[in-house]
Amino acid sequence: MALFEIENLTVQFETATGWFRAVDGVSLSVEAGEVLAIVGESGSGKSVSMLAVMGLLPWSAKITADKMLFQGRDIQGISPAERRKLIGKDIAMIFQEPVASLNPCFTVGFQIEEVLRIHMGLGRQARRERAIALFKLVGLPDPAERLHHFPHQMSGGQCQRVMIAMAIACNPKLLIADEPTTALDVTIQKQILDLLMNLQAETGMGLIMITHDMGVVAETADRVIVQYQGRKMEEADVLSLFEAPKSAYTKALLSALPENATGDRLTTVSDFMAGAAAGENA
Repeated sequence: MALFEIENLTVQFETATGWFRAVDGVSLSVEAGEVLAIVGESGSGKSVSMLAVMGLLPWSAKITADKMLFQGRDIQGISPAERRKLIGKDIAMIFQEPVASLNPCFTVGFQIEEVLRIHMGLGRQARRERAIALFKLVGLPDPAERLHHFPHQMSGGQCQRVMIAMAIACNPKLLIADEPTTALDVTIQKQILDLLMNLQAETGMGLIMITHDMGVVAETADRVIVQYQGRKMEEADVLSLFEAPKSAYTKALLSALPENATGDRLTTVSDFMAGAAAGENA
């Protein structure tokens, strides 16, 4: 039995011109101890799919799925109170913009201790000790001192580490990482990816990595789902995807990598898709 499974997920938003379908019939599953990458350009519905799972989309979003199971339990029909117990504890998410996701009005120590209080019921001293241990685990220098810092007093990389610490605080069984290395320099990106992969290997949790970076996919994933305009275009193990992509869109993504450049300019996804369409119509 899969740790987490979605079948035929659809997410729609009402607009002035009618309903816009941001996610269109996406199905996926992830096993415990597996790294699943969801890849595609901005606007392909990667983040919206997972925000729907977390229950973090606005009330105006229309979400339907034939199945949404976590450890065999249907999480679509559970009450808001039950969902709050599940989300943040057994299912956790690292958000794309750590500085924007952290509350600027509270110290990072208060915010991580709040997670520990709500989901684990720890006392004040136990929360502090656990928070320090988590900050040390994610590589924050002077972890005890960091508890008293506000998000604006920390760098983007440090805030990302705080977000990771908060996400893993309750030892989740499923971790969703939404563009965890966006806007970080290459050195910090490598450190964050290594940290995530080490944590995943040590705890055996399932990991869903949302990214548009094919290099990150090659380094981290066991299996890959490619999305385009809200639809799943292809699903394969990572080696098969890079060696023998099947969909035109996957080929377009791979052809746009700098190392695959053949002329004075990079091939864009639009170039490739236009060429593929011309070939089909010839």
